[in-house]
Amino acid sequence: MADQPQIYELNNGTVVVKITNYGCTITSLSVPDKNGKLADVVLGFDTVEPYVKGAAPYFGCIVGRVANRIKNGKFTLNGTEYTLPINKPPNSLHGGFKGFDKRIWEVAEYKKGDKPSITFKYRSSDGEEGYPGDVSVTATYTLTSTMTMKLDMEAVPETKATPINLAQHTYWNLAGHNSGNILDHTIQIWASEMTPVDENTVPTGEIKPIKGTPFDFTAEKKVGLQVHEVGLGYDHNYVLGSGEEKLGLKRAAKLKDPSSSRVLSLWTNAPGMQFYTGNHVNGVVGKGGAVYNKHAGLCLETQGFPNAINQPNFPSVVVQPGSKYQHTMLFEFSVE
Repeated sequence: MADQPQIYELNNGTVVVKITNYGCTITSLSVPDKNGKLADVVLGFDTVEPYVKGAAPYFGCIVGRVANRIKNGKFTLNGTEYTLPINKPPNSLHGGFKGFDKRIWEVAEYKKGDKPSITFKYRSSDGEEGYPGDVSVTATYTLTSTMTMKLDMEAVPETKATPINLAQHTYWNLAGHNSGNILDHTIQIWASEMTPVDENTVPTGEIKPIKGTPFDFTAEKKVGLQVHEVGLGYDHNYVLGSGEEKLGLKRAAKLKDPSSSRVLSLWTNAPGMQFYTGNHVNGVVGKGGAVYNKHAGLCLETQGFPNAINQPNFPSVVVQPGSKYQHTMLFEFSVE
């Protein structure tokens, strides 16, 4: 069992991904552009130290036990009230002060070859960060084909029912991590509704059509076109499900950088996706000394809806003992 954070590599000859067992974090992902030129398209650091020291605003990690915000850090389940750490006042965010992103995971399997993969395991104990019951978690990253990466996340509660909502929190910049902001990227999101938020970025419980609003990305549109009309930028949960399916996954988003022609198509089986435009990134010194500022990258965090545990009309995030939480994401890269 690796008890030290290390960086592992998946390389199929076209795509090269570096991932650390500290938080299951993607530290680097290099894909070719229209001329075959490789660039690293994720924000991050060259070594594990800055991650361990907390320099990253959730760069590249898997967040849990419950991703996103839980209102006032409280919920009631089976008659018991649970109180969580308020690490993003007045709410609990991304699993608390020491969520899954700040844990060293065990490397359960590491395969090389034409479909290289790595499987990480973590056991979250009863009461950890205020959550009920022991939970066994695994996450497997696989380069399934030349330009495709798959992430399978699974979690099984052993003793008590518990909310589980894992999300992958990579900040993407398809022009290259050190190329400036993502406002010229175009994005299409396969969602016709979103969940509006209160002043503390927690969904109000309502599900709202986005047609004719700055949140409408049903047709491909520049990220920066109306970003200034939505406060600090986008940081909202989209209700997925208006697209085609592939391998049991629905189409979530298509991101494109016009300068390199790199495209990322994202597929998932999760009900929602937080679209976040890196609004709070400010002067973070990353790989090769690159300085990341506001909008230096964007996140496509497929997930259960934020604060679902307190919103009966949202899809439930409660998993019963012996049942299995399963969340798959497919990242398809291409050029067009």
